[in-house]
Amino acid sequence: MGSGKSTVGALVAERLGVVYRDTDADIVAAEGREIADIFVDEGEPYFRERERAAVRAAVATHPGVLALGGGAILDEGTRALLRGLPVVYLSMDVDEAVRRVGLNTARPLLAVNPRKQWRELMGARRHLYEEVARAVVATDDRTPEEVAEAVLDALELKTANPGGRPPGPRPEDPMASQVTRIHVGGTAGTEPYEVLVGRQLLGELGGLIGDAAKRVAVIHPEALAETGEALRQDLADQGYEAVAVQVPNAEEAKTAEVAAYCWKALGQSGFTRTDVIVGVGGGATTDVAGFVAASWLRGVRWIAVPTTVLGMVDAAVGGKTGINTAEGKNLVGAFHPPAGVLCDLAALDSLPVHDYVSGLAEIIKAGFIADPAILDLIEADPEAARTPAGPHTAELIERSIQVKAEVVSGDLKESGLREILNYGHTLAHAIEKNERYKWRHGAAVAVGMHFAAELGRLAGRLDDATADRHRTVLESVGLPLSYRYDQWPKLLETMKVDKKSRGDLLRFIVLDGLAKPTVLEGPDPAVLLAAYGEVAD
Repeated sequence: MGSGKSTVGALVAERLGVVYRDTDADIVAAEGREIADIFVDEGEPYFRERERAAVRAAVATHPGVLALGGGAILDEGTRALLRGLPVVYLSMDVDEAVRRVGLNTARPLLAVNPRKQWRELMGARRHLYEEVARAVVATDDRTPEEVAEAVLDALELKTANPGGRPPGPRPEDPMASQVTRIHVGGTAGTEPYEVLVGRQLLGELGGLIGDAAKRVAVIHPEALAETGEALRQDLADQGYEAVAVQVPNAEEAKTAEVAAYCWKALGQSGFTRTDVIVGVGGGATTDVAGFVAASWLRGVRWIAVPTTVLGMVDAAVGGKTGINTAEGKNLVGAFHPPAGVLCDLAALDSLPVHDYVSGLAEIIKAGFIADPAILDLIEADPEAARTPAGPHTAELIERSIQVKAEVVSGDLKESGLREILNYGHTLAHAIEKNERYKWRHGAAVAVGMHFAAELGRLAGRLDDATADRHRTVLESVGLPLSYRYDQWPKLLETMKVDKKSRGDLLRFIVLDGLAKPTVLEGPDPAVLLAAYGEVAD
């Protein structure tokens, strides 16, 4: 698993001028479902029986290059079929394997603790691979093209099409996985860092932690207990003194009591200034993990591993950390940028639809304040935008992160430009407090943006077409547009202590036009009420 046999197999077939075939693909086609689903629904014995039949059929009828699933070799009958055939075993070490595969739920045998499980699998299989292989080709530190050439050389095969252009690798191939690196510049004495977006990113974590750290604390929510423990065990296997610190789910984690609990765990673990915190989870988890990192010993390094859309495009990028108080959201916090951010898109595959859609509010915000191409992509296919399987998921997330990266690189501490990232958030935070943080953040931001659009229109700043576009885009993906009319007095009082307020002067981010954010200071109370009347029910 993860050796790149699908990519390499296709390349070898191209060079030889023959057809490529994959028994895993044969099984998926016959069953009408993915292999991970077969494991879950029917169990491994059922899958192995289907695999045996697929291999027998392919070996008997296929004249070209054939790739077998990693566990096919366990069957004695399959090994007998392969004896005497030109079989190649593509090998790699455990670190390379985990880097390529990571916490990819599509690989059921490596879903919990990949490093430990990989070693166990290879302990049971390696001698069987070597038993039937005519040649062993190492894949570590080699490109797919280099591996393909090594296979041809090892088997002494002549290529029929040496200059031919190989077919494009399938997106699910580990060796074909693309990683986008978005640079966030350092300001005010902070170091620059990178946000990585892609799949199979687990292998990047050790490099970000570095050799200076002796201890690592993995802060995770209750809902991700297995993932937190898997990361802890993986880091322990790499030689770190790793502890897992479980915090409550969502906004319940962002309290002084939870922060104190984390500080206690760090103290009991002997955490020093060279040690590292890893925050894995949604935006609330990375907020509290970053705040704990900022406050422990006046600042230790931390790494964000966001697992939600909201966490990836907003909370984990930019260095804002914080907790809530009874008086409002994020009123206690610090600017403390991470050492790196790993946005593994595979984490979104199992995200509940309401949580996924909630995160789209921050993506839509980025479209209105800076990158209208985001809006175009969503409007072209709103239903596809509602699911991580949509064709533009990676691009939407990358574009949104790029918007935030460019803003925070020039203004870390919200002294000017960074305020535009709060578009829709002034009312949103008031709604969240009023709902005792039971509303999803993205839902509140959607209502807040609708309000900001109407406020901009009534203040003579925003044209009708762009204001109306807020309603249509937000509604098209299923985000809410309104809140209770009778709550306006409470909301107004809460907004007066918003972070953007100056004394008694209320300040809102509005638009002068598409991608033209600006500050509206001290709007007439009658205009505020009229704007709220447009979004209230």
